[in-house]
Amino acid sequence: MYLTDRSASPGAETGQGRRRGAGPRVAPVVLVLGAVSLITDISSEMVTAVLPLYLVTNLGFSPLGFGTLDGVYNGVSALVQLTGGHLADRIRNHKLLAGLGYGLSAVCKPLLLLASSIGAFGTVLALERIGKGLRTAPRDAMISLSTPPENQGRAFGVHRAMDTTGAMLGPLAAFLILRAAADGYDAVFGVSGCVAVFGVLVLVLFVPRRQQAAQTDEASAPGGGQPVRVREALALLGLPRLRALAGCAALLGLTTVSDAFVYLLLQRRAGIGEQWFTLLPLGTAVVFLLLAVPVGALADRAGRRTVFLAGHVGLLTAYALLLWAPATPVLPFLVLALHGTFYAATDGVLPAALAGIVPEQLRASGLAIVGTSQALARFCCSLAFGAAWTVWGDGPALAGSAVGLLCCAAVAGLVLRPAGGTR
Repeated sequence: MYLTDRSASPGAETGQGRRRGAGPRVAPVVLVLGAVSLITDISSEMVTAVLPLYLVTNLGFSPLGFGTLDGVYNGVSALVQLTGGHLADRIRNHKLLAGLGYGLSAVCKPLLLLASSIGAFGTVLALERIGKGLRTAPRDAMISLSTPPENQGRAFGVHRAMDTTGAMLGPLAAFLILRAAADGYDAVFGVSGCVAVFGVLVLVLFVPRRQQAAQTDEASAPGGGQPVRVREALALLGLPRLRALAGCAALLGLTTVSDAFVYLLLQRRAGIGEQWFTLLPLGTAVVFLLLAVPVGALADRAGRRTVFLAGHVGLLTAYALLLWAPATPVLPFLVLALHGTFYAATDGVLPAALAGIVPEQLRASGLAIVGTSQALARFCCSLAFGAAWTVWGDGPALAGSAVGLLCCAAVAGLVLRPAGGTR
């Protein structure tokens, strides 16, 4: 089993010929979807940037309570991704499912103004993540189906770079609103909802309903005009390469500490003031933005398995710095740089690897299977890490995660090893 190292089909050669010709490396629909994600991420990251401090400091949530909510925020979408991916394939309208997902998330942002208990916050966050679960697989399927296999890493890198621009601007906007508004948190939630609505409008107006497939014949299966049945989607689990990819994504997700906990740990270790906390995600986003496209292109050339695993090694290094490095002024920059590098090497590379594995008519379902396995694992990690922090403290909890990540990365390296090489 291996994470597709290169486009393995004979069509890769013709794809290289196209690349030297007039055809663009990145389809226009990728750029439009990137713009939608940029706008939506400004909205989402405005909330994400203030939520840890708001819940723990202002509302007095314990690490376990926050871990539960953070698990809901990052894990509930996993329960919906399979449904969203399958429905998008079945009705053959990826734009419709993506639009419903973006719309639901936009409606939920202002509802945070009304939530003041863990139950209310959990409900609103769950609904918002259901929207994310509905849109993720159809959106990534539109990107994948519009891009030749040999350029998948670059296309997802461009999309993730634009998405990360929003992730960079969101915390900055939240920081400025908190400084300017009297009721800072309420203002952040309100503005976030308005921005999210604008993202939905861009999707509706500028994303075409259908994308012209740009895959090789080898990646396609006959009978593409027939409705996709649940049995056909579940049959994807019979593909050894997809099972290996989904299993390793889940294994590594079990020891991937959520972003919010990383920022809380960094604030404590480096003694960062609360007024600067919302800028920590900005550091991760800047590095992700700078590296997403070049790292995606590198994965297309040098091997997606190698880049994917290297990203987790970078994350493990960040854990080690949080555990043992002295609290010097350079510590936040090093940790955030490694954190951003981790996302650049994994977030777009993982869906890019599916281009040569899953048939076109089942692409959204295949993306949903892998995304669900990873999201559920990270949901479990958030719950476990929050509980471990509450019982044993933040240091032992992070040390356990670091040891687990080292073991899981070693196992993933063996499972995803190419059959005929060691790259």
